[in-house]
Amino acid sequence: MSAHYTIIHDTHYQYDSPVSLAQQLAHLWPRECEWQVCHEQALQITPDPTQRMDELDVFGNPLTRLDFERPHDELRVCARLQVEVLRRPALDFKTSPAWEATRDALCYSSKPVARQLLEACRYRFESPYVRLKKNFVGFSQSCFPAGRPLMLGVQALMEKIFKEFTFDAEATQVATPLLEVLETRRGVCQDFAHLMLACLRSRGLAARYVSGYLLTQPPPGQPRMIGADASHAWVSVFCPTLGWVDFDPTNNVQPALEHITLAWGRDFSDVSPLRGVILGGGNHDPEVQVTVMPAQEAKKLLP
Repeated sequence: MSAHYTIIHDTHYQYDSPVSLAQQLAHLWPRECEWQVCHEQALQITPDPTQRMDELDVFGNPLTRLDFERPHDELRVCARLQVEVLRRPALDFKTSPAWEATRDALCYSSKPVARQLLEACRYRFESPYVRLKKNFVGFSQSCFPAGRPLMLGVQALMEKIFKEFTFDAEATQVATPLLEVLETRRGVCQDFAHLMLACLRSRGLAARYVSGYLLTQPPPGQPRMIGADASHAWVSVFCPTLGWVDFDPTNNVQPALEHITLAWGRDFSDVSPLRGVILGGGNHDPEVQVTVMPAQEAKKLLP
């Protein structure tokens, strides 16, 4: 069983004054995964870049580098994707090792370390938006009693964040400290993913930030609005026996057919859809429109 989606991610910058030089990094191509296939992808860029390079970043995500060496007063980058998402296998969380055993396996050792463990260790430490604090250990204390299977503890943490926090798009900004999020109990998917990462890494566990899209349903009786969706974020946790397992604390679900994976890294700073440096431009805020819809529906609604 699988689901087919059409995704449009349109970012538009209108600058107050001309930009003379710019370099942009775009994470807008879905990465290859066992549970999804990208059948079509197109990137429309205005103005035309002086140079474009498509490569992989240090985490294995598709990355597009864009250089603009001519003056321009606006920038539009629009990605259009056709993605098939496959059903993931069911997992028995009770069979996962105790969380302490996983923590110990990720600790430094003078003995040779398996490649899988070595790769996981890069997601065990602090990163720009994820700090390691006793506050996060305390918040997650009830989820990780002694000897509890790792995945059951992670699932309990996901449920705790979902129940105790309120989704509020006005409560935070990209750089809002996690300790403030923990205190106010309000935020958005990015905040909840970062908080879950902080709780897990503060316990010595390996977890990575996943960016992507989520199919949302319009209110009953109303049509789907073009451009009304948004990027989404969730968490993937390393288990020595089960591999990487995804958890969505914003919705208290395990990502499945309605989640489309774009990229993963240590936190949002590694996988921002579009970021860069410019010379000039004055004040400017991007206008971002995202559309995620079933492919059959898109054939009727989109040009």
